[in-house]
Amino acid sequence: MAPVLSHVGLVLSDQQRQQLADYMVMLAHWNGTFNLTALRDPQDMLTHHLADCLAVLGPLGRHLAQRPATDLLRLLDVGSGGGLPGVVLAIVRPDIQVTCVDTVGKKAAFIRQVAAELHVPNLRAEHARVEQLKGQYQVITSRAFASLADFVSLTRELLAPQAVWMAMKGKPPAEEQAQLPADVDVFHVEPLQVPELDAERCVVWMRLKQA
Repeated sequence: MAPVLSHVGLVLSDQQRQQLADYMVMLAHWNGTFNLTALRDPQDMLTHHLADCLAVLGPLGRHLAQRPATDLLRLLDVGSGGGLPGVVLAIVRPDIQVTCVDTVGKKAAFIRQVAAELHVPNLRAEHARVEQLKGQYQVITSRAFASLADFVSLTRELLAPQAVWMAMKGKPPAEEQAQLPADVDVFHVEPLQVPELDAERCVVWMRLKQA
């Protein structure tokens, strides 16, 4: 796992490195039972899942650094599955309260087990449809969840003031962007560099237009 961390330019504590490694072990171990990911090979999980999620930390950190200081940062990971990217973000950014939501109960149960076993107190999981959730979040993210229009439609009531959507995508989704509501502003489409992954990745940053 060390090459993955060095390539994405992250400096992590020994505890965080161990937590990420243990999470990958748990994901591979429980995948057959809970169907957490279509990938079966642990090396593929490193490049397609862990490195992919770690690559978004730089852009996320730069965005949060521009925000006014707040007592609590809350991030919602929609359609989290086995906890990607929510678990990774919670481990690396203990200052962010991360909630992972999924409609599949066994996937939410897996994330709760990860939080308990790996001692990640800022990580929680909800077994629910996202439109049933309450509360507000400064960042709402998803990875391979739905079209941009559906993602925005299902979660807009959960956006805190001045909050953003952070949609993780493959190629820049120009057709999806064209289907967005008129009051949604795509203010940045940011390419991601994922080590050892020969595929395009980007983050689509969105927010509600100011009235």
